[in-house]
Amino acid sequence: MSRRIEIEITSLKGDVATWRAAGAKLPKGVLDANLVPGGAVVGHVYRADVEQYMEGMEVLSVMPPKSASPLDPRNERIELIPVAKSGPDVIVTYAPKGRGPRRDGVRDGARTGGRDARRSGPRADGDSRERPRRDAPRPDGAERPERPERPARTERSERPARAASPRSERPVRGGTRPPRRERPSGPIAPPVTTTHRNALLATLSPEQLPVAEQLLRGGMPAVRTAVAEQNKNATAQGRPTVDPVTIERIAEDLLGRTNLAMWKDRAAGAIGAGKELRLRDLRAVVTSAKTVSLDEESRAQLKELQAALTTRLEALRTQWNERLEAAVSSNNVEEALRLVARPPDMSTRVGAEMAVRVVGIVSDALTAEQTPERWMEIVTLAVDTSIRRNVKPHGIPDNEQCHALAVKSAGAIPELAKLLGMRVPPPPPPTRPVRRPASRPAS
Repeated sequence: MSRRIEIEITSLKGDVATWRAAGAKLPKGVLDANLVPGGAVVGHVYRADVEQYMEGMEVLSVMPPKSASPLDPRNERIELIPVAKSGPDVIVTYAPKGRGPRRDGVRDGARTGGRDARRSGPRADGDSRERPRRDAPRPDGAERPERPERPARTERSERPARAASPRSERPVRGGTRPPRRERPSGPIAPPVTTTHRNALLATLSPEQLPVAEQLLRGGMPAVRTAVAEQNKNATAQGRPTVDPVTIERIAEDLLGRTNLAMWKDRAAGAIGAGKELRLRDLRAVVTSAKTVSLDEESRAQLKELQAALTTRLEALRTQWNERLEAAVSSNNVEEALRLVARPPDMSTRVGAEMAVRVVGIVSDALTAEQTPERWMEIVTLAVDTSIRRNVKPHGIPDNEQCHALAVKSAGAIPELAKLLGMRVPPPPPPTRPVRRPASRPAS
């Protein structure tokens, strides 16, 4: 499909003329000079119908340039009639400064008549009728009662300081404002430090610096993504691209050093946090040391962190054992089952003697004479423990909900299946804990 453009003749050689688009820098193609009406003239601009092909453009016809239109002999021009504006469309009026007039029509400066003079003046709504004075006689002839004398005004004393009310007693809409919740002073996340990473970047050459920064942001995937994005932009702008193989080779040489620098920063933050650091964060730092090649400084950091982890675990295990002993001694079945189900560490196990004692108090509590609510609570807690298959209930209460729970839990507690007269079902599959997404390392 042809289209019309303006072309300029750039050169003429025999019957062949070279042309370019009007305003362009380089010639676009050639055309037959016989197509130009009146002969082709170098530097003149013409109108041409062109057709676009894969090899280029072909000029189909050439017309003289479009000249300016002559005067309007037929009086067909549209005349714009201006409309005179009477005034601005928006009027802005600023308020006067000061307090302005009083509501009763008397300004601040006209107070010579006192209270009676203001009341006897004209009303603010434009009513010209005067207001009756207080000392004027009533229409019914009755005398007005005398107004008691107002005591003489003394010097204003200092206002007593108001006691600051607590935030919880400050009134709000719909009741009193609740007290502000204090931030709990518990374990904290490890502080982020960049000392070792900055020291590493300071020792690198200019060619290695951008690669190391991408490694610190996201490892090898971040380097490959950055190279692909850079080559894409370079191709679009006509610039030379970089070799991905060379960049990956540089990244592989720097990967071990960057990983070690990041681990050192994590370890330094964990050591600085001390006892306020959460146990899971401390364990994560110690465990991640297996993925890097340690040097002398990092080995010293790891030794210190392992000692802190061992100390804290021993303290938690001692406290956990004391609480479990107290719960079993007081025959607190629910608390004992909760402690067994939640040890302080995944490697902590209940001792054989303590497990026998917990199984005994749990089995003695699961009787047919037990209240349905407590029986169901004990069974639910026992299912989540590691000693569930050793529990031997003595009976099931005569309750539909207890019976349904016994059928559901028969795979975890086989003795319930025997009480129900049914085959022991297979144990339920282990529940997989939901893994949290890995946090992105700080750059």
